[in-house]
Amino acid sequence: MRHLQVWTGVAVMVLMLVCFPATAQDAAGCKDHPLFTRITDFEIDDCEIKDFDSHEFTDRNEKDIVFEGKITFIGYCLKKGGKERAFLEIWKNYVNAITKIGGTVEYSNRYSGNLHLNKDGKEVWVQVNDSGGSCYSLYIVEKKAMVQEITANEMLDTLNKQGFIALYINFDTNKATIKPESQSIVDQIAKMLKDNPKLNVSIEGHTDSVGTPANNKTLSKQRADAVVAALVKQGIDAKRLSAIGWGQDKPIADNRSEEGKAKNRRVEIVKK
Repeated sequence: MRHLQVWTGVAVMVLMLVCFPATAQDAAGCKDHPLFTRITDFEIDDCEIKDFDSHEFTDRNEKDIVFEGKITFIGYCLKKGGKERAFLEIWKNYVNAITKIGGTVEYSNRYSGNLHLNKDGKEVWVQVNDSGGSCYSLYIVEKKAMVQEITANEMLDTLNKQGFIALYINFDTNKATIKPESQSIVDQIAKMLKDNPKLNVSIEGHTDSVGTPANNKTLSKQRADAVVAALVKQGIDAKRLSAIGWGQDKPIADNRSEEGKAKNRRVEIVKK
């Protein structure tokens, strides 16, 4: 393998670059990503897909940002006898493809470039790299939040040992609307409370440091209230619950990194 990189992926729609159908020379189990077709005379040398991971991109302000989600890596190399192409030509093909459907160029230099697409509720980041030796690679990230999987028994065990548990309940951006993928966590909180009728808890919201302290405190309280409301809807007595919004006042990680911010955006269940 001429490529050793990790890759990440997304699927939205097929974009026409310089079309070239997949061939038997492609690495076993590898194929083009649905978002792009390949450059003529190139074959897939390596590939990898991860359902959830992170990858770093540089945005238009030359700021490095880490995005999480489904990641696809595809490495392409020129087939024997194929026409050599400068990386600039390869890059321009991908720029043309993404801009035709509303995407933008975020950053580029002589050896790499980043593209961004926000369409139909999906946010996609694409990195095109000159890998040297007549090869290039794609990192494609479909941005999404991690879905936490935890059972009622695990929650109770942590509460009894530590007195609290941090849960990553996903909300709509700048809103207190619980996203569907986090409903299972709310269901498990409700189950824990139903199975332990003498247990009373405080639902406490936390944010990262983006925005003003005042707004973050308000948002975190609204989100805590939303969790309480969801539990009451499932039959939990409201008298057993209270809600607090701490905003950005109690970080558990460094807000200077995207990973740290993600850890700080949490809801804690605190045993009374």
